[in-house]
Amino acid sequence: MAQSPSRPPLVLASASPRRIELLAQVGIAPDRIVPADIDETPLKGETPPRLAERLALTKAGTVADLEPDAVILAADTVVAVGRRLLEKPADETEARRFLALLSGRNHRVFTGVAVKAPGRDAAVRVVETRVSFKPLSDDEITGYLNTGDWRGKAGGYAIQGPAGAFVRRIVGSHPAVMGLPLYETVQLLHGAGWRPARP
Repeated sequence: MAQSPSRPPLVLASASPRRIELLAQVGIAPDRIVPADIDETPLKGETPPRLAERLALTKAGTVADLEPDAVILAADTVVAVGRRLLEKPADETEARRFLALLSGRNHRVFTGVAVKAPGRDAAVRVVETRVSFKPLSDDEITGYLNTGDWRGKAGGYAIQGPAGAFVRRIVGSHPAVMGLPLYETVQLLHGAGWRPARP
């Protein structure tokens, strides 16, 4: 994207191809991609929405230190069943356990998105989306695990992949479950004074 002298560059603090694709849907292409390397371990007693908020803010702050003249966009997605966090599964056994827990139940996906502009405090929003899974058979879980699509995904699944067939209902933001709530992201960028450069 052509960079306008009137606006700072936009840096995405994530290497997630899903987030890049989602931004493209609303005509936004980051000028640079600088993944944030942070410790994502939940704090003791930390609730899922607070975790999503803290991680998004920490990612934004970490990359802002590296890119002080840029607008930083960062996000983090957390999956929860009640107060239980379902992080990125360490292995296939844990992914199977997560999917068995989600089977036939409702769960919540919290996506925090933060924008840090030069000379300003970071602004953050947390979007909650409720997702309902159909009951899953052992064969369905095994079949999904065999695709490998669960790797590196909070909760052990990606809604934009084969696991989309497990979803009975969504209440909230579909793109937030994919990793980036578009409405809130655009509003935060506008609030920071950033808009895409015109061709």
